[in-house]
Amino acid sequence: MCEINLSRRALVTGAATVTAFAAAPAAAQVVNRPGSARVVPPAPTKDGKSALNPDQALQLLKDGNMAFLQGEIADPDLSVRRRLDLARGQAPFVAYVSCSDSRVPPELLFGRGLGELFIVRNAGNTVDTVAKGSIEFAVAVLGVPLVVVMGHEACGAVKAAMDVVNKNARFPGAIDAMIEPIIPAVLEARSASGDATEAAIRQNVRRVVTNLRERSDPLLMEPQAQGKLKVVGAYYELGTGRVDFFDMPR
Repeated sequence: MCEINLSRRALVTGAATVTAFAAAPAAAQVVNRPGSARVVPPAPTKDGKSALNPDQALQLLKDGNMAFLQGEIADPDLSVRRRLDLARGQAPFVAYVSCSDSRVPPELLFGRGLGELFIVRNAGNTVDTVAKGSIEFAVAVLGVPLVVVMGHEACGAVKAAMDVVNKNARFPGAIDAMIEPIIPAVLEARSASGDATEAAIRQNVRRVVTNLRERSDPLLMEPQAQGKLKVVGAYYELGTGRVDFFDMPR
């Protein structure tokens, strides 16, 4: 443990700084962001479900991420009327499997608003029974036409799985069990060229996507066979903000 010693002068100075900041005019605390505001209407619905087909849903995400890269400030509908509409029922257009990492907020990356992304998040964007049941609910009950599984640059869960493989590392609590499903992807990615961590992250996404496409309940298999559902893999670059939809169905 690291022992921290703070002098009385440091504490007094810090308190004064906080007090001064709190007392400053609100306008002085606003940080201007680049780009222009972009009004984002809710995605279209029909009969209480998304009116988009899989390709339209994916294009909506791509367009939103492009706007994010260009510094446009999304302005989705957050009105009281919108909240009251959603209180009566939801109609998301995508089920999004993402890492819990605080740097990877799907709604912000795509500029979407309330009630549009049905998000399943955990460290390492893996799909266990609970996550798969959530995805099946989104597809079978809510009628989403698209499922996206997204890994991201510098994923700590994947790095931990790599340490298990390469250094025989062990982790306390439930962390060992949490990263166990990622280990096969790390093993499969060892022969890949380029950055080893990125290769493992992308392979982890591929494994999850393949399982959802080929080894799932009819709740997911049948709408895919009918062209009503697509499962897509993606990779998010922390530094650039770009989402690469790299694993597309054939």
